[in-house]
Amino acid sequence: MTGPEVFAFCALVLLLICAMGMALDAYKRRMDLREKELELLAARTAEKAAQYAAGAERLEQRVRVLERIATDRATDLAAGLAAEPVTAPATSLAGQIEALREARAN
Repeated sequence: MTGPEVFAFCALVLLLICAMGMALDAYKRRMDLREKELELLAARTAEKAAQYAAGAERLEQRVRVLERIATDRATDLAAGLAAEPVTAPATSLAGQIEALREARAN
């Protein structure tokens, strides 16, 4: 190898090192962006999961009330509704039904 060939080879090696450095920097930026995207996606997913859980809880409450209505005998239900005080509608079966209807409307 002569002097100019060695110089050209060194220049080529330096050029490759610089190109690899720039490619690595671009890759790191891309990975940082992808990490932020995944964090945002995780936050949105957690929020949706909380909303679904709240909706499921409301549905479970409604099903419990409907099961009680279906399993109670009509006379026991009528006696229970008549015996409940008017001032505390949330404790009676009818009050629970009304509370669930209001929660659904909201």
